[in-house]
Amino acid sequence: MRRPADGQACPVILASPHSGRDYDAELRASTRLPLELLRRSEDAFVDNLIDFAPEYGASLVCAGFPRVFVDVNRSVGELDPGMFSDRVPVSDIEPSRRADSGLGVIPRIGAEGRPLYRRRLRFGEARARLDRFYHPYHAALCAEISDLKSRFGHVVLADMHSMPASSARGADIVLGDRFGTSCDGALTDLAEAVFRDLGLVTVRNNPYAGGYTTEHYGRPHDGVHVIQVEINRGLYLDENRVRLTTDHTSLIKKLRFFVKALARTDWRAAV
Repeated sequence: MRRPADGQACPVILASPHSGRDYDAELRASTRLPLELLRRSEDAFVDNLIDFAPEYGASLVCAGFPRVFVDVNRSVGELDPGMFSDRVPVSDIEPSRRADSGLGVIPRIGAEGRPLYRRRLRFGEARARLDRFYHPYHAALCAEISDLKSRFGHVVLADMHSMPASSARGADIVLGDRFGTSCDGALTDLAEAVFRDLGLVTVRNNPYAGGYTTEHYGRPHDGVHVIQVEINRGLYLDENRVRLTTDHTSLIKKLRFFVKALARTDWRAAV
């Protein structure tokens, strides 16, 4: 969590749930994939792309742990019982297509659909991960939303992600607002206009309409507006080697325009 200097705060949060790259040695040892393949699951370096956000008064919430171990953009109950060697309490399971496909809160597969583990896990291992990583992340995000909402009466949260170039379908940016349900249309309109003015091909909700963060926190009727921003990795990343390209500095400049627009808009009048 990083906040702006005293007196500079605005009701804007940028979050990066999938850019964590602190690979716990014990958890890594439990997987069957080498680090270079585990890392392909990251929204790599998105935290670096938005590191400047507090300069404009925005708060920054970034997960330090990798999404292959815990995916905080899922509900806590999106579990695949088949990946555990013991019984998972029915009350802990929230059936979903994402979990069934291996991409639940405790993923079963990594990039390119590769199986992650040498053996089935114990459910206690999953619960320990949730306690260590999932719950603290959401506690921090929820507390920041609550604090800014109490101070300003409203909050804008941009949930920042990156997408494989192969799944981008020609788009540079995909804006997800759950088809208009997670934020006021003024936020999506503004984001779309800023990115298009910067020369970026921008589409809405296809193929990414938003995940758990937009679904769970987006309450435009209550002054909490959440939008998911997916960035084509081809704009800044060598995907095979998971390394920044020289183009990433140009993208950061463009993202500064986006964050500045969020920070300087009077959302009381706009939404």
